[in-house]
Amino acid sequence: MDREAVVAWVESPLQLMGAAEWGAAHGHRVTVAGRLTPQMSETADALVARGASFGDLEPYLGIPWSLLSKSGHWLVGDGFSGQFRLAASVLRPRRITFLDDGAHALPFADAVLGAGPYARPGVTEGGMTSRLAPFALAAVQRAGRARRAGFFTAFDLGAPRQEALVDRGFVVDRHDFAWTRSSAPAPDDLGSRIVLGSARPVDGRMPLPHFVDWVRAIAAGGDVVYLPHRREPKGQLTAVAALPGVRVVHTGIPVELLLAGTQRPLDVFTLPSSTTTTLPLVLTGTGLRLHRAARMPGVGVVS
Repeated sequence: MDREAVVAWVESPLQLMGAAEWGAAHGHRVTVAGRLTPQMSETADALVARGASFGDLEPYLGIPWSLLSKSGHWLVGDGFSGQFRLAASVLRPRRITFLDDGAHALPFADAVLGAGPYARPGVTEGGMTSRLAPFALAAVQRAGRARRAGFFTAFDLGAPRQEALVDRGFVVDRHDFAWTRSSAPAPDDLGSRIVLGSARPVDGRMPLPHFVDWVRAIAAGGDVVYLPHRREPKGQLTAVAALPGVRVVHTGIPVELLLAGTQRPLDVFTLPSSTTTTLPLVLTGTGLRLHRAARMPGVGVVS
């Protein structure tokens, strides 16, 4: 094992962006083990083109055992995953830093503190994933006590939670997408009104007709560009594209990368998601107006 070698084990574009931010903040080249999920290849290409401090980029399916076993420091995108639990239980990493996995940053911190279940929110676990949980959690907590574990996050964990983590030896390192902003080229002109797509309908968290009605109501106030979520199915996109005043633009990269570099004020419309935290940081100082839908007819509170 090379104690100085850093590997980012990531499976989503936001996690990959976190690895790029970590490399820039710490002046360290990062080997990337990237899971083959939607937008990952395009995001990696965009980050490399902007000068991300990446070494080798290796796509993977399953657990990248060889890279993990050779690396003294793991940057982990999904601390809840069963694959991480297995790898951490077997290999016992010397140092671990957890990157943001969307809004799961807070429940994961609670799990590490023993203040919440070590389980992905809203998911019923069983089998080996559950059996491995105490072993993986013990490995993470042990690394914390040795001051070899931490969080690299854009999310505000809250003072009590952060203080509790620090008391247990964890480093909490906040970032604000400074590298993403500084490395961004001038963006394409998408207009000033942007609607962010969502996977809520396909995840069963919102009826598709209600989602389409939400987009329709926004477009009634003026033409919009619609940026699809990476997991939106064709049927949902077809329904949205048929709405008057809506132009669907496929970009292949996260909205944070796409809009970084914007200088003028934008009106961005979104359902609750991690973008309500990330976009204000990426677009700080631009006059961003972020419109978050909190309640919809027939759906109630959208959370």
